[in-house]
Amino acid sequence: MNDESQKEKLRQHFARRVTTQARVVLDTWQKIHEDREKAAVHRGEFIAATDKLVRYAQRFEMAGHAEAGQAILELTNHWEAGSMLDESLERKLRDAIETLSQSTLRRTDFNNSETPHQFRRTPVYIALANQEMAGRLIRQLEFFGFRASAFATAQDLTEACALHKPETILVDVNFGGTPNAGIATIEHLQERHDTPIPIIFMSDEDGSIETRLQASRCGGEEFFFPAVDPGQLIEKIETYTHGNTVEPYKVLVLDDSRAQAKYMETVLKKAGMVAHIITDPMQIIHALEEFSPEIIILDMYMPGCTGMEIARVIRQQDRFHSVPIIYLSAEEDVSKQLHAMSLGGDDFLTKPIDPKHLIATIHNRGRRARSLLALMIRDSLTGLFNHTHTLHLLDQEIVRSRQKDQPLCFAMIDIDFFKKVNDTFGHPIGDRVLRSLSMFLKQRLRKTDHIGRYGGEEFAIILPNTRPSDARNVLNEIRERFSELQQPAGDREFHVTFSCGIAAWNSESSQALCERADRALYTSKEHGRNCVTLAD
Repeated sequence: MNDESQKEKLRQHFARRVTTQARVVLDTWQKIHEDREKAAVHRGEFIAATDKLVRYAQRFEMAGHAEAGQAILELTNHWEAGSMLDESLERKLRDAIETLSQSTLRRTDFNNSETPHQFRRTPVYIALANQEMAGRLIRQLEFFGFRASAFATAQDLTEACALHKPETILVDVNFGGTPNAGIATIEHLQERHDTPIPIIFMSDEDGSIETRLQASRCGGEEFFFPAVDPGQLIEKIETYTHGNTVEPYKVLVLDDSRAQAKYMETVLKKAGMVAHIITDPMQIIHALEEFSPEIIILDMYMPGCTGMEIARVIRQQDRFHSVPIIYLSAEEDVSKQLHAMSLGGDDFLTKPIDPKHLIATIHNRGRRARSLLALMIRDSLTGLFNHTHTLHLLDQEIVRSRQKDQPLCFAMIDIDFFKKVNDTFGHPIGDRVLRSLSMFLKQRLRKTDHIGRYGGEEFAIILPNTRPSDARNVLNEIRERFSELQQPAGDREFHVTFSCGIAAWNSESSQALCERADRALYTSKEHGRNCVTLAD
């Protein structure tokens, strides 16, 4: 290796260090952007990460990153420690972050003038022989809030994974130019990580059982043969990323022994669950209403009543009819255990309790309960709340807004000319458009917002603690970005728009609020569609 090539390799290595640090800054900004109320908590982390970036960039003579980082640091001088981030400063910081994100794009990111305003904490890596398809995928992923990077060689992919473990990798089985070279690269990568990286394999040439087995053994979650369009791949990438973090289980424990109850609380919290402990059986109704548990653990024998009697009372309430109930007792008589479960229980654990056994039981019951609940309250195509549950959530948020004296907005969205999409491209493509909009909304709205499929091509959004002007700005930005998204249909692409109507709650019933939002939606359609109307 001559001196010139050694210098180039060193330069590339240092450039990757600067780029990696820049992405740390972007990720920290994303934390601030996602939850403004907790922005002050991440202020120190954000400033320290930016300062480190500036030092790296100056040392390695990367002027673009150094200037962008310096601009961010100067703006943070106006952000006092422990204080909220005001809107004017946030807007200036957002512009500076946009400049940094432009500098941070790799050459293989197929530089897109419209960089996203939202980044994931960890990236999606793409290793495809078809560079054109990789570019299309990156542009699509960025619209959905992912940060994606493409790689031309196995070495580049390996080095990137060593610096930053990705959320998932999309790889061609022949990545590298030889048969199954992509699989060999993934096998090598997985050995370096304690927990496996979810892998999505694809191939244009080889769909044999031997290749599929080899891909599965090294962490392959999906195998596409022949290759599919970007829309389907993005849906799978969404499934295997950590964007939809699993909410901790809410577990209610009733045990008359305070020591036993505290022990249970410690075990559950250590496992990442939210525990609510009561020692008086007479407090069960209040606890159910206040805590709304997903799983209930009952002691079998308590002063004044038994766990079986409490279970029967719980089961008399429709909304807790399917909540798993687990009995705890020193009772070892199998016939009594079976009798107890016949009276409303789902499982029986004997004391002393093995913590691992307890946690495993809760996870198993919790997963099944959530799956059953999802079937009842969610739309099967989009995964959003169905019509009935959306209205139920709206009633709940109205009650909460009345109690806390907070604003509330309700929005209705309708995809423009959706029938034409179905007639032109077919219903499967129409279904994919519905799923893409649902994913788009989930990526860009808060966890506290509720999104439902109201019916057909109509969607409903509940925005708690949101002023009308803010709701309009957010949904208008989503509308603009969604209209730019390319919808794939085989070798063709097309664009879809939507119309939106928003109504702010004005102390009326949920039905009246829905009707005002619907009228605002109708106004948007009258004004030419592809716009947002705020009800008077």
